[in-house]
Amino acid sequence: MGSEQADDVVVVGGGVIGLTTALVLAERGVRVRVWTRDPVEGTTSAVAGALWWPYRIEPLVLARAWALRSLDVYEELAARSEPTGVRMVEGVMGETDLDEAEAWASARLPGLRASTAEEYSGSAIWARLPLIDMSIHLPWLRERFLKAGGAVEERTVSDFTEVDAPVVVNCTGLGAHELVPDPSVRPVRGQLVVVENPGIRTWLGSTNAAGEMAYFFPQPGRLLLGGTAEDDVWSAEPDPAVAEAIVRRCAALRPEIAGARVLGHRVGLRPVRDAVRLEREPLPGGRVLVHNYGHGGAGVTVAWGCAEEAAGLASS
Repeated sequence: MGSEQADDVVVVGGGVIGLTTALVLAERGVRVRVWTRDPVEGTTSAVAGALWWPYRIEPLVLARAWALRSLDVYEELAARSEPTGVRMVEGVMGETDLDEAEAWASARLPGLRASTAEEYSGSAIWARLPLIDMSIHLPWLRERFLKAGGAVEERTVSDFTEVDAPVVVNCTGLGAHELVPDPSVRPVRGQLVVVENPGIRTWLGSTNAAGEMAYFFPQPGRLLLGGTAEDDVWSAEPDPAVAEAIVRRCAALRPEIAGARVLGHRVGLRPVRDAVRLEREPLPGGRVLVHNYGHGGAGVTVAWGCAEEAAGLASS
């Protein structure tokens, strides 16, 4: 690609995948604009529980590599947790096999071990993982991107041919369902309940025999309770009955949650695909479209690894 093209990229999508990809490009000296339908605070990423762990994402081998690269970055950002929103927090991952976890993560996760019976009644691991406060992290990403010379515009794209740039990066998540169009991208609905934290400092995630999820993540000033994974449900409206069930399942794990005051309800639609789509596609007129979508429930987990790969495809 010529020098004129090398400094003009439009990233479509302003969630964590789009912002991180745009930031990597901008810090490599590329002139980048982000076109986002919603303000950063209104994206699916904004309601993510945001514990670092490859969840509902394929292909798993690649996802783990992207996740470990992202872990490097999050560990650095956790040294400045106040501005970045990233902290390293200990907790229990229920119904998780230690041998499998050790096979790919032990070299990078010191202290990874089997949990005790007091910590969790079934098979589980104890780990210290990045926990990201998205209400802080997304605005921080945006500010770092703007400081690197990038620009963010609220624009709705109905066709990639509308985008006036030699290189377009598609980070539209669930929006790719209609925009590409790619019918294999589908929503997996997740609901959260935000409560006052009754003093819980560790996180926990589990799935019971009936396939019901329960997790809680301590964030500054609040505790996030989850969750659900409803395939092909497009509704973003919180369901009161689902919220009650979430609180009940979490309180079964930590009884003090039962009396916690509810602060709010959130719904996010995870953009699940059989496999992440991360590849180049030629457009008419010699332009290039780079796809980076389909990260399911692990967008935050793999954001930096995927961003670096997408940036390489955009500038090669």
